[in-house]
Amino acid sequence: MQTMRVAELDREKFKKGGWMSLLDNNDDVKELVEKLNFKEKVERSMRLIEEAYERYGQRMVVANSLGKDSMAVWDLAKRAVPKIRGFIVTTRYKPQGTKEFMRKVVERYPEIKVYANDAEIPERLYETDPDECCRILKVEPVRWAIDEMGVDCWVTGLRSTEGRTRTDYKEVEERDKGLIKLNPLLLWKEREVWQYLALYQVPVNPLYKEGYRSLGCDPCTRITNEEAERAGRWLNTSKCGGECGIHTRPLRAGVAD
Repeated sequence: MQTMRVAELDREKFKKGGWMSLLDNNDDVKELVEKLNFKEKVERSMRLIEEAYERYGQRMVVANSLGKDSMAVWDLAKRAVPKIRGFIVTTRYKPQGTKEFMRKVVERYPEIKVYANDAEIPERLYETDPDECCRILKVEPVRWAIDEMGVDCWVTGLRSTEGRTRTDYKEVEERDKGLIKLNPLLLWKEREVWQYLALYQVPVNPLYKEGYRSLGCDPCTRITNEEAERAGRWLNTSKCGGECGIHTRPLRAGVAD
């Protein structure tokens, strides 16, 4: 008699209604961050991705910012669902190291589409109005990706311990009606991301070797000694340590901000 692996048994149990889908969970994120060990977090993340793909199929894609968290969640997704698709949003201000890394990633994974907004914007808009700069160069291309790729569920590398703006997210969210955001790494700590990347030999953006802990556009990202990971983002502006807008603004085409 053929022996089934634990993961396969779990899937069979799920299909028969043996336990609740993680997609419907209302677990206490802050409690699970400390309660679960690394292995349990990896297994939970894989299960979230697998269950979501069972529900959404090719209408589910992975957003990849080329940072450490994005590369970890992309690798997880490819292990769980080899045929899953992804997209990258790049800007004219990305560091050269990130641009070169992007070329290698896209060459290795042609199923990742690249989006960029080449519209003219005021000079140094990233200083005078960083929110508007991010809206034009980051949020708009994400909207295009969601629309063009026919997305009903997008997967992110967002983590609750990254900084002050990310503590209240859920693993499964519906901020736009009919558009689900899946955050499989929400419970992971920074060291666990690096542990995963090393364990599975996942390619990493070379800028981390210079001391960066969070990566964005070149004018808006600095190396700092602050405790918070995202403290070097938009330093000395009202957005310091904050968000570009893809996690806070509507992403469905035609929905007003």
